[in-house]
Amino acid sequence: MITFGVEEEYLLVNPADGRPMPVAEAVRAAVDLQPAVSGGEVQPELLQVQVEVATPVCATLDEVGGHLLRLRHSVAVAAEQAGCRLVASGTAPFGPDIPVGVTDDARYRLLHSDAPRLVDEMFVNGMHVHVAVPDRDAGVTVLNRLRPWLPLLVAMAANSPLWEGGDTGFASWRTIVFGRWSIAGVPPHFVDAADYDRRIENLLTAGVLRDRARVYWQVRLSDRYPTVEIRAMDVQLRAEDAVMLAGLVRALVTQVLRDATAGQLSSRPAPEFVSAAQWHAARHGLTDALIDPHAPRRLKAGELVGRLMEYVAPALADTGDARQIDALVHRLLREGTGADRQREAFRRGGRDALLGLLVSESMSTHG
Repeated sequence: MITFGVEEEYLLVNPADGRPMPVAEAVRAAVDLQPAVSGGEVQPELLQVQVEVATPVCATLDEVGGHLLRLRHSVAVAAEQAGCRLVASGTAPFGPDIPVGVTDDARYRLLHSDAPRLVDEMFVNGMHVHVAVPDRDAGVTVLNRLRPWLPLLVAMAANSPLWEGGDTGFASWRTIVFGRWSIAGVPPHFVDAADYDRRIENLLTAGVLRDRARVYWQVRLSDRYPTVEIRAMDVQLRAEDAVMLAGLVRALVTQVLRDATAGQLSSRPAPEFVSAAQWHAARHGLTDALIDPHAPRRLKAGELVGRLMEYVAPALADTGDARQIDALVHRLLREGTGADRQREAFRRGGRDALLGLLVSESMSTHG
């Protein structure tokens, strides 16, 4: 069974008004005192209003879900001790009332020096899924064959509609904000791992990149682990939805590798087409017809989700995840994305209702 792990980024907010609070150091210090958390599981992030968690390597969905709930609970307890609240939103719905600095780390300080305004506005939180691959060439095969599916993952994971106290009109504003980095969005097609490494080395030599960590493609090879890292998704309001997406991503990786081994051809959409599909997915989430990057057409969102489920069904059956993932996907289609629920709460009750939703759902164990 292919192993996998999940990283989540959380926002720390004032319980009174929902504005980001720069107390990440205090939260991490409080977390370190908790016996339920091991070293390295709670990590600093770019801004002092964020923290990141990373699960151990997992073999099952139950492991992923258990670790995410444990880590969310631990960080939430530490956040309350520091006078703030944890929320799992892809963007900060409200801007800070005081300037927010970067975390005191040499790499983050250099990043701010290179792109100050962009870093100052990085109030965005993602969910990253690492999936084990046999080798780097297999990893590049995954990159190439996942490209057409990335827009749908963006749409299903949309959880960032609000920014600076208002509705952006986008379901995943995080996707748009993050896409402003020089090397971001949908990756190009690569010949093999040598081609991947050569092209990144060219960017480093030219000074476009300072280091490989600044490759912000929505799927990339990990330089630390023998994995591919899928980074297209907003952090999820509910841990169960994070489990759903992690399971779908692992099934996708499993299925595309099987197809490659069997010699099956894969679609290779033009860069401008898959980029347009991604923008459309970020704009609408699952509320509108989506562009099918496998072909020049639009499909109802539910139909495209159905095609994904049909494609990964063999992989889900092999891991025994089919029933659980099917139920969670049906709930997603019925109740909407995190973006839909955030909008509804904000429309219904403004700031207070939204903050209540964000805090409660970030800690919920079920819908």
